[in-house]
Amino acid sequence: MRNDTTERRVQFDFEITFANGGGIQGQDFRLDIDGEDIDDSVLSELIVKDLRLLMVREVRILNRRILEEPHKRARRAPSRDEVRSTAAMIDLSHTVEDGMITYRGLAAPVICDFLSREASRRSYSGDTSFHIGKIEMVANTGTYLDSPFHRFERGQDVSALELSAVAGLDALVVRVEGMTGRAIDREVFLPFDLKSKAILVHTGWARHWRTDRYFEGHPFLTASAARYLEEQGAALVGIDSLNIDDTSDGARPVHTTLLGADILIVEHLCNLDRLPLCGFTFTAVPVKVKGMGTFPVRAYATVPPA
Repeated sequence: MRNDTTERRVQFDFEITFANGGGIQGQDFRLDIDGEDIDDSVLSELIVKDLRLLMVREVRILNRRILEEPHKRARRAPSRDEVRSTAAMIDLSHTVEDGMITYRGLAAPVICDFLSREASRRSYSGDTSFHIGKIEMVANTGTYLDSPFHRFERGQDVSALELSAVAGLDALVVRVEGMTGRAIDREVFLPFDLKSKAILVHTGWARHWRTDRYFEGHPFLTASAARYLEEQGAALVGIDSLNIDDTSDGARPVHTTLLGADILIVEHLCNLDRLPLCGFTFTAVPVKVKGMGTFPVRAYATVPPA
């Protein structure tokens, strides 16, 4: 008769295909499990996480059987980052320039003088002069952050966000550059601990910034990926692409799921290729403007010394 303290492992074969081509196979692979059995879908997620595989398209489980034997490894949480007194800062935001287009159909910013240096000299003595600039723009300009109010009338606007929600977040990069197809599904996130982290999705699309190509066929997250990010407790999700959603229709399920769960979104990031996979923090603080659901940010990563 089995008792409640019996430890079990699952032995199985697997076949894995990747979104960027190719695949791997394994025979008689073993993993620790909790309980008496495990579903194939759960097992598929465990194998991806255990091997820390990236850009997985499909996992097939074959010849599965349960063994009564002791677990081989103790699971532990990742260690906290070291103090970052000499950390490097990496800029992850695009420069806002007069006349640039961030998203087709939205007006470009107009940047000009409100008071020029020449005109200001009439108000001061000697060679004293000042410049006061003026900018007219929509909130969705450059690299910007979406708060829940962007999607939901009763959600928090950017002025209501706690600084702890937008500054110094533990972060990681999920790299999908080179994948076949445009849809980024939940499988790419399986190898990572997402809880309370800023998840930055590196698609490589930022290389098309300020070109016509940027607006055509951008990578995006699926509804399933958004639900997984919500389930795993992500704090913020950023992407170096035109939009985190598929814009071929008006559904916007990723915005709906993430912002509905108070998970902030940052779009139009850049320089994600310069970041390590983890062990850094992410900051994207908007101006404290009441009644705005979206606003440009100076996004950056703080990376501790090697």
